[in-house]
Amino acid sequence: MDISTFVVLGVIALTAIYAVTIYNGLVNLKHGVSKAWSNIDVLLKQRHDELPKLVETCKQYMQYEQETLERVMQARSAVSAARQQGDMGALGAAEGQLRLGLGNLFAVAEAYPDLKANETFLHLQGRISGLENSIADRREFYNESVNNNNVRIEQFPDVIIAGMFNFKAADLLEFSEQEKQDVDLKSLFD
Repeated sequence: MDISTFVVLGVIALTAIYAVTIYNGLVNLKHGVSKAWSNIDVLLKQRHDELPKLVETCKQYMQYEQETLERVMQARSAVSAARQQGDMGALGAAEGQLRLGLGNLFAVAEAYPDLKANETFLHLQGRISGLENSIADRREFYNESVNNNNVRIEQFPDVIIAGMFNFKAADLLEFSEQEKQDVDLKSLFD
C-alpha cells in the first residue's frame, strides 16, 4: 500500500469518527428534550392531583361560586388530555385557561374569610403556587432544550446526519397572550 491509500483511509476514518460524534450529540439533545418534558410532566401530574382537593375545600365555603370551581376543573381536564397526548399547542392553551381559573379562584377566595383562614386551603394554595413556580422553571428549561435540539438539527453538517437518522424538531411549550396578561382582580369583585 502506498501513502495515498493511507491518506484516503485516514480521511474516511476521521469522517466516520466525526459523523459518530455528531450523531451522539444529536441523540444527547433528543434525550435532553425528553428528560425536560418528563420533569414538567411530573409537576403537572402533582398539580392535577392537588386541584380536586382544593376545589373540594373551596366548595365547603363558596356555595355561590360554582362556575369558578367548574372552570378550574374543566381546565384541569383539558391540561390532562393535552399532557397525555403530548400536544404542546393544546397544553399551552389549556395551561392558560387553568392559570386564569386558579387566579380567579384565589381572588374570589378573598371574599370568604373563613376559607382564607382554613389550614387545608392555605396548605393547598401554597402547594399549588409552589408547583406553578416549578412548572414555570421547568418550562423554561424544556424550551431551552427544545431550542438547542432544533437549532442543532438545522445546522450544517449536523443537518445531514439528522436527516439520515430522522431526527425531528420538537415543539416549544408556549402559552397564549391571554395567559401572559395580569388578572384583572377588580373585575372579579364587580
